[in-house]
Amino acid sequence: MDAAEGWLIFKTPPAEIAVHPTDGTEAHQLFLMCDDVAATVAELTAKGVAFTGPVVDRGWGLLTAIRLPGGGELGLYEPRHPTARDV
Repeated sequence: MDAAEGWLIFKTPPAEIAVHPTDGTEAHQLFLMCDDVAATVAELTAKGVAFTGPVVDRGWGLLTAIRLPGGGELGLYEPRHPTARDV
């Protein structure tokens, strides 16, 4: 589906793959989606998961990131945009 302005989202049960336009720089990111980011953060924090910062509103979703053991991060967000499961 076209979520607007060329932001493509592909339904791949039980996941989505999104291909978004860029400003010419190539990059890739991996995000986990959830229905309620505050509840998910609370649940994961109780299990010892560390986050890189607080949940922030990016317009398209509420976003935070899980701190990975090697120093990287894995995005976690609650979408505020149409998702493939909506169609």
